[in-house]
Amino acid sequence: MKANLRHLRVFLAVADSGTITRAAALCNVTQPAVTQAVAKLERRAGTALFRRTPQGLFQTPAGVALAGRVRRAFAILDPALSDLAPRLRLTVSTPQLEALVAMRESENFTLAARRLGLAQPTVHRAITRLEEEAARPLFERTSYGMIATRAAQAVAQAARLAFAELEQAEADLAEALGQEVGRIVVGALPLSRSHLLPRAIGQFRRARPTLPLRIVEGPYTELLAALRRGEIDVMIGALRDPLPIGDVAQEWLFDDSLTLVAGPAHPLLAGAPVTLADLARQPWVVGPLGTPTRARFDALFEGLPGGGPKSLVESGSMILMRELLRETPHLGCISRMQVAPELARGTLVELPFALAGTSRPIGLTTRADWMPTLAQSAFLDALRLVAREAGDEG
Repeated sequence: MKANLRHLRVFLAVADSGTITRAAALCNVTQPAVTQAVAKLERRAGTALFRRTPQGLFQTPAGVALAGRVRRAFAILDPALSDLAPRLRLTVSTPQLEALVAMRESENFTLAARRLGLAQPTVHRAITRLEEEAARPLFERTSYGMIATRAAQAVAQAARLAFAELEQAEADLAEALGQEVGRIVVGALPLSRSHLLPRAIGQFRRARPTLPLRIVEGPYTELLAALRRGEIDVMIGALRDPLPIGDVAQEWLFDDSLTLVAGPAHPLLAGAPVTLADLARQPWVVGPLGTPTRARFDALFEGLPGGGPKSLVESGSMILMRELLRETPHLGCISRMQVAPELARGTLVELPFALAGTSRPIGLTTRADWMPTLAQSAFLDALRLVAREAGDEG
């Protein structure tokens, strides 16, 4: 709900004061302006936000839900605006913040305008008005593009998270009306894609057959950045120790371990005992540097005379690993749960080489102050249920 920010502030004033008259005085606007702001929000919400009585205005359940989300949005946005210029809390508009976010990410007026579906002068004008109010430039022109200042970056980040809260508000209001609005965006690390996530989606779909789900794949660092910007709701995969940054939280679901795999015709499956030296002479498909899987793989060969394997393909793709192992003598080091479907089908085979000390925690990563909607909570519950079942199977 990217509604008029001033209307949302007026709505909170009515919620706090219980009367149009007091809200008008608090916001320094006329009583008709307050009435109009509330009416517009109610039309947008599709339901009454207040119950009108002779004693005053009292929030309906929908009004309570909206007020909670709006307070969270302003609690994120207002400190950043005040640091930039105190008056911005009262004067900034949604289009101005959208222009700031688009410019922060695009670093070019033309690209930002295209991103928003607006004319370039419109975006330029919005940024100029923000800079006039802040009495300072918000972007520095460089040979690489328009780079946001630190203050502008802070406001853009706060705006992204505030907008995410307002989108959550739409979902909350829809729930109150027995409807479904919005979508769930999941950041999926490799392990989750082949086992945990498909089962959880199947479980979730039995209760919520139509709510859109978007699965975003990518390296951990990219997914973490998107999570912190509010573009992803939850990440699923190997947890990090220590926690990478203080504004995210991790929830353990179960422990997984690594295994070594090969194609069905690999020579090391002929029956002779496999040694570490044998493994070091083979070509491998392994995770990229910086991933927990790669760290444990590299540790396997520490202290070995001659060092570890010299022929490495770095990839987190299960499909690429499967095809390379089937067509070539490459070996793979991968999560046991991730490769379980391939082992069950016989497309890959587990090497007879025991790995010790490769257990790692698998779980959820969210923003530390994230408050999920009912639908998002149901999806998290589906993940937890599937994780418990996986633990029982293991």
